Amino acid sequence: GGGGEGVRVYVEQARELRAVAKTTLVVEFGDLAAANEVLADAVVSQFARVEPYLRRTVRAFVVEHGGGAEGEDVEGRETAYWVAIKGMPEVLTLRQVKCEKIGALASFSATVTRTSEVRPELISAFFTCGDCNAEYPDVEQQFKYTEPKTCSTCLNRTNWVLVAEKSVFVDWQKIRIQENSHEIPAGSMPRTMDVVVRNDVVELAKAGDRCVFSGTLIVVPEASSLTSVGDKTNERESGRDSGVRMNGVIGADKREFGVRELHYRTVFLASHVRPGDGLSTGAEVDNHSEEFDAGAAVLEGFTPEQREEIYAMKSTPRLYEKLVASIAPTISGHLHVKSGVLLQIFGGVHKKTEEGISLRGDINVCVVGDPSCAKSQFLKYTAGFVPRSVYTSGRASSAAGLTASVGKDNETGEFCIEAGALMLADNGVCCIDEFDKMDEKDQVAIHEAMEQQTISIAKAGLNATLNARTSILAAANPIGGRYDRSKTLRQNLQMTAPIMSRFDLFFIIVDEMNPEMDEQVARFIVNVHRNPESSVQSEFSQESMQRYIKYARTMHPKITMQSRNLLVQYYKELRQNDSVGSGGRGGGGDGDECDSDD
Repeated sequence: GGGGEGVRVYVEQARELRAVAKTTLVVEFGDLAAANEVLADAVVSQFARVEPYLRRTVRAFVVEHGGGAEGEDVEGRETAYWVAIKGMPEVLTLRQVKCEKIGALASFSATVTRTSEVRPELISAFFTCGDCNAEYPDVEQQFKYTEPKTCSTCLNRTNWVLVAEKSVFVDWQKIRIQENSHEIPAGSMPRTMDVVVRNDVVELAKAGDRCVFSGTLIVVPEASSLTSVGDKTNERESGRDSGVRMNGVIGADKREFGVRELHYRTVFLASHVRPGDGLSTGAEVDNHSEEFDAGAAVLEGFTPEQREEIYAMKSTPRLYEKLVASIAPTISGHLHVKSGVLLQIFGGVHKKTEEGISLRGDINVCVVGDPSCAKSQFLKYTAGFVPRSVYTSGRASSAAGLTASVGKDNETGEFCIEAGALMLADNGVCCIDEFDKMDEKDQVAIHEAMEQQTISIAKAGLNATLNARTSILAAANPIGGRYDRSKTLRQNLQMTAPIMSRFDLFFIIVDEMNPEMDEQVARFIVNVHRNPESSVQSEFSQESMQRYIKYARTMHPKITMQSRNLLVQYYKELRQNDSVGSGGRGGGGDGDECDSDD
């Protein structure tokens, strides 16, 4: 142990472990290095070798300080304790995790694409000999089912019985990860890898999360190459037919058992998983109890300076206008579109009725406009600014790719659900470009996600309803490329009425000829190209805006009585305008358009 303060943190954590029946002690790498540098170096370079000894020490520490010294579970077996080390000084990318990291402690960042179900894994087995009933406790399992070599009393090698109730099992889950999209080199396919997690770490990462994994790289033999059918039969036949010892070494017996080529693959064994930094939403608060204060939990994650900055921003005069001006600072003008995007990122308030029906709190925005009006720039900016967001193009996206598809797992052969774009952007924004060029049947897939915020799937014997609490930001071109002012919005767009009613805000950008405006825009663009840093000046930096929005999303504001009356009044006016057929303030169209489902 190091200084008294450092030790006290871990004593408290040990007590907490016993209280909530968890088994993993999380150690900050900085504390370890400060306390004992030699040990820290040894842990980094030879983590796989040192880990069993660390676990033994952790167990002794928890039993000593955790209160209640029994340290055993119900059946009288010793409780196994685990150690996880977080806060590594260097976070690698997936391409940097190479063979020299095998057995060493490393941490890297990647995006989760798929998670398996949680299964039990045998860690330490208790065998009895099938012939003479001799007992063999604590047989260590090496990533595969390992039996004792021979029985010491009756020399039995094959007949073993596993006693499950005396063996130690832990939870086990396999996570499929992929490189973060901004780390892929030009012209390369994204790399993928399997990550195995155990114990308390299971079910922490979900599909679509960007996480930082800490642990060690291990090598396992490729199971599929051992059982490739063709090789086996061919070798067996050729061996039997020849029967001759070729070169005096390889006979039929050797060939029959197949000295086959063995492929190895690397798997990352993660002992600690933490979600990558990003503004998550207030929607996750639903999982916690009523007393859970989400705002306080978010503030705890910030440094004191960042907290001061948030409070300073809160009391800034004309904050809303300054925030709007800080959205996409490289785009000139279009303040009304920026305000819509800002409100969408802040999000509404998710509500639940007494019957348990959830009311949508996310805002869907559609930007319609002439070519070269920076529509795609808005989408690209939003996809980069909001952490859990996905950018797709309408023409190249299928219904299954947007919602969810059912695929077969390579190893188990079972059907499993692959998350699509809307699921990956759960609690984020899904940006869909070229929305008008999508096929009708693909647009239909988004209906349910935009209103009910779920995705239902019934295929291949799987029935599931998945969450997709996603805001959708879509960009579309009018029919014929240019917006015709003599027609209503509905006649200008190649979209069905149900889809149009799902969007809350429509922004129409018309490219008008105006010499003064054109000169202003041209000067702005030339300045941005000449010196990008000095020409773009926004009130707040992108990082401070992300932190402010992350904190603001945990709030649940209530609407005042005056606002309520104003909303009712405006809604009435909108409906009247629509029934007259004048196009109205809310984006026009026929009367049906406002008849949304809610």
